[in-house]
Amino acid sequence: MDFEEILKILENMITKKRLIHSLGVVESAKKLARIYNTDIKKAEIAALLHDCGKCLKKEEVLHYVKKYDILLDEIEKKELELAHGKVGAYLAKNIFKIEDDEIFSAITYHTTGKKNMTKLDKIIYLADFIEPNRNYSGVEELRNIAYNDNLDKALLMSFDNTIKYVVSIKKIIHPRTIEARNFLLEQLNKL
Repeated sequence: MDFEEILKILENMITKKRLIHSLGVVESAKKLARIYNTDIKKAEIAALLHDCGKCLKKEEVLHYVKKYDILLDEIEKKELELAHGKVGAYLAKNIFKIEDDEIFSAITYHTTGKKNMTKLDKIIYLADFIEPNRNYSGVEELRNIAYNDNLDKALLMSFDNTIKYVVSIKKIIHPRTIEARNFLLEQLNKL
């Protein structure tokens, strides 16, 4: 399925606001893919589909979890919104006929991150944070680092922002995010 075919189906699956966000993520992901020499087509498709499971009702999420035998950890079961990445990867495969494990991984981990992320994982995670419609304190600095300095440095800053935000709203921080941050910090300190 090409970009336009995916877009046509996606328009009926997510809200207009979510679609605008997703198209912004596509724009940022393509720019990052060019800068960091990553497959632009993969970045475009992963970015477009990264939130394809985001607008599902709780019952729909649970339906897909059961239908596709998706394993959720204890935190994802409690904070079902965190499951939209895993569900989205299955939707990408089964509805959008994507057959690329790297794209599945980028969709799966775009919310929590994970230890030892691929370049595409990092690009989608970061593009979600810095897409043009995002407007929060520090976003311009983060964009500047992402586009002009260092992907991993920008990613570390994104993890720090995520952790601070999740703490501020008194939600559970997924251990994958902490593991991803710590792994990345160790890698950066080796340089």
